Amino acid sequence: MKIEQIYTGCLAQGAYYIESEGEVAIIDPLREVRPYMERALADNARIKYIFETHFHADFVSGHVTLSQKTGAPIVFGPTANPSFEAIIATDGQEFKLGALTIKALHTPGHTMESTTYLLKDAAGKDHAIFSGDTLFLGDVGRPDLAQKAADLTQEQLAETLFDSLRNKIMPLADDVIVYPAHGAGSACGKNMMKETVDTLGNQKKMNYALRADMTKQEFVEEVTDGLLPPPKYFPLNVKMNKEGYEDIATVLDRGTTAMSPEEFELAANTTEALVLDVRHQNEFIKQHIPRSVFIGLNGDFAPWVGALVADIEQPLLLVIPEGKEEEAITRLSRVGFDGTVGYLKGGLSAWQAAGKETDSITSVTADVVKATMETKKVPVFDVRKEGEFASEHLVGAKHTPLSDLNTYLDEFPEDEDFFLHCAGGYRSIIAASILKSRGIHNLIDVSGGFGALKKEGLSMTDYVCPTTL
Repeated sequence: MKIEQIYTGCLAQGAYYIESEGEVAIIDPLREVRPYMERALADNARIKYIFETHFHADFVSGHVTLSQKTGAPIVFGPTANPSFEAIIATDGQEFKLGALTIKALHTPGHTMESTTYLLKDAAGKDHAIFSGDTLFLGDVGRPDLAQKAADLTQEQLAETLFDSLRNKIMPLADDVIVYPAHGAGSACGKNMMKETVDTLGNQKKMNYALRADMTKQEFVEEVTDGLLPPPKYFPLNVKMNKEGYEDIATVLDRGTTAMSPEEFELAANTTEALVLDVRHQNEFIKQHIPRSVFIGLNGDFAPWVGALVADIEQPLLLVIPEGKEEEAITRLSRVGFDGTVGYLKGGLSAWQAAGKETDSITSVTADVVKATMETKKVPVFDVRKEGEFASEHLVGAKHTPLSDLNTYLDEFPEDEDFFLHCAGGYRSIIAASILKSRGIHNLIDVSGGFGALKKEGLSMTDYVCPTTL
């Protein structure tokens, strides 16, 4: 028996490769399926089943392409109704995989088709569960993503999730291994651990949602408390996972079209394409194409694209480091953005050599901010998340979280400079690029963000708001 967790940090997502006696099952595969096929080939094995725990909202799964390339059937849990051919398992249905058995446990709540797959070893002993978004480490799946589709309230979905956990998962033995679909950083939960594998027994001890004495009402209140609105691309990814999509090879062929500066400029001016700059933020600060939007590959690239670009069908033109073209297009496709139409050949160097216009961002260090604040009050805008801001922030700073920045545009001053910061400097440059694309240029980025401000001692002065306020 071989179990391999294939974890993708950018999406905080875990896919799984299970092999026994030359037969393979893949659970929740990513969009690019070649790595799974190569693993099976190396094991002299064939992919027999592709299991989906639910219709994912935060990424486009590779189930459709993988099934087309291997002939392996796709398996969903009860109530799933995909537009393509699939096995819709009944609750308790078993699937043989070499000497192993995989049993479908219908665990609705996160979504109504959500299913946990219980792996039994050759002796028939329960070995592990692949819990999808039903059970995370330290948390459970948010119960608000399927409200419209299921015609239920988030409270009703939470009640359903409570019953699924108590009736299907918690009765399992403590030594059963838990393999979730996501870890810390995913928007599918709110309190996940950084670890990606644990035992069910440990989760029963420390996961707040699995307390033995917890009432259903307590569960509903705690699970639904503090839920932030889901990213706008979530329902669009669900639609793709349910209805199908283009082969990623087609997406890559189209997206890796190299364009000269003249071709690139013409495409930007004559189409509705968004110029997306994915270089390091320090490079973008120094020089970039006017009105381009920065979201760097070195950060949570794909989730931020999904959160900030409203339409997954938005055509994209990329400014990208040489050799990173396929990586960027692949990561975009993971969240459903298949509309890359080309990239700038030769990057900014070619653009400058062609005599094209560039722009830059004013960025200062924390000591400059401190010195400035000692003589005059300059508006400060904090683009971190709500929890970060609530924990600690500069007194008088205005909270304009990056995820909802477009709703705060009227709050930025037109006739005076202002400071803009995040935690470390990545998100503030995303925010700065969006503001500049909207015609707001009087911003000053704080290099190093709030972390640098604290090191400069500002957190110990009157500028800092205690968490009790």
